[in-house]
Amino acid sequence: MEIKKAEFVISAVKPTGYPDTDMKEVAFVGRSNVGKSSLINTITNRRKLVKVSQTPGKTKLVNFFIINDAMHFVDLPGYGYAKVSKKERESWGKTIEMYLHNRPQLSKVVLLLDCRRVPNEDDKLMYKWIRHYNYEPVIVMTKIDKLNRSEIVKAEKTIRTTLNIPKEVKIYNFSSLKKLGKEELTDKLLEDIAEPLND
Repeated sequence: MEIKKAEFVISAVKPTGYPDTDMKEVAFVGRSNVGKSSLINTITNRRKLVKVSQTPGKTKLVNFFIINDAMHFVDLPGYGYAKVSKKERESWGKTIEMYLHNRPQLSKVVLLLDCRRVPNEDDKLMYKWIRHYNYEPVIVMTKIDKLNRSEIVKAEKTIRTTLNIPKEVKIYNFSSLKKLGKEELTDKLLEDIAEPLND
């Protein structure tokens, strides 16, 4: 399945600012600087749909994008960036949890993990949140172009063990730079949600 159209809709902090539609949603979340913006731009075939910041932790809002006029991608704030105040980090966490707790349209949550890093406590908490709210987790290892094949296998094993991810839950490999894993991940995100636009 292909993404033929992707447009920014709105940014919000509280549920009162979220789009008032019954379209299903896929949310993207991960540690700051994990490559979230680049991944969304890559799978939507739009180089500048999401602004890629040189400063980690820049995304503070919940950003909505309409895909194929049929569903929303939701870019959640990056977490875990050390160079901001504890109060600010906590506010981002509340923004994320508020969205997860109050959004019946949400069907999948994409958790991005840098293949070169062992998941930290924030990653563990995020995975627990996803499972707690009974959303389908889509686990993505980013930046796999930085590792060789054996290192990728080792990284997946580390992530699976650290987060206690069951064997039946697939971990997707992805590289925005080389567009590796793009088609497989796109198919997963659009399955049973969005019908392709008519040409």
